[in-house]
Amino acid sequence: MNSGGSDVSDIETVDFPQHLDEAVEIWDEIAGWWDDQIGDGNTAQDFLIEPTQERLLDLKPGEQVLDVACGAGRFTRRMAKTGAKIVAFDHSRNFIERAKRRSVGYEDRIDFRVANAADIEEMTAISGTQFDAAVCTMGLMDMAVVSPLASSLAHLLKPGGRFVFSVLHPVFNSDGTRNTLEREFTADGVEERFAVWVPDYLRTRPYLGIGIYGQPKPHRYFHRPISELLRVFLDRGFALTGFEEPRFPPEAYSQAKSPLSGVFWREFPLVLVVRLELRT
Repeated sequence: MNSGGSDVSDIETVDFPQHLDEAVEIWDEIAGWWDDQIGDGNTAQDFLIEPTQERLLDLKPGEQVLDVACGAGRFTRRMAKTGAKIVAFDHSRNFIERAKRRSVGYEDRIDFRVANAADIEEMTAISGTQFDAAVCTMGLMDMAVVSPLASSLAHLLKPGGRFVFSVLHPVFNSDGTRNTLEREFTADGVEERFAVWVPDYLRTRPYLGIGIYGQPKPHRYFHRPISELLRVFLDRGFALTGFEEPRFPPEAYSQAKSPLSGVFWREFPLVLVVRLELRT
């Protein structure tokens, strides 16, 4: 959801290092408010994101997992319940403090740290072991820089290790996207149709937006077409092995607060969930 104009770069790139410091500052500022709103879950997490990520990860007890941009650790704890051992990090110190408070009793399975995925040295030092899997839950579209993460994961994961990430679907979510609901009266009754107007899909760019209504301050999003986002990882030795566009089931409809809620996007995916595997 856009609440500010685009800050368009003249150079086509997937990385926007000029916004690195800004991203850390903003997320530290709004982390507490954000966690208060959705730390206990929301419809998208419950029905789309977490079940799909869990299925694509297919974690086994004892596996070592790296949780990138873990926020307050909701999905981290879900993974820990499978018996996995997790190193979870976020560049926001306030998010990590929240995560630790919410994760009492998980200390033997979760190691929370403050680190920035854009810093290869910090990523290299994050663990003395290679990981079986890595995950990034709804974080890549908020990251100013993604190339260092791709390079780091190519070394941090075991051969054959998998990386699963979820993002707002780049085709249907960016600055300028408009959602419409049309109502047509026909001989058979009333038909309602959703439509999405999408501008400038192929142009990578940063922009200011909000993720939750009432958010006290907008944060940076970084729009990357699917091909560009995947290319960063494919060029570093990963192979695409999972690609899902989950839709809301009918039991989620009752939780919608607006007739234009994403819950009713029956023919347009709200999120994209991908699995990449490091080739041996």
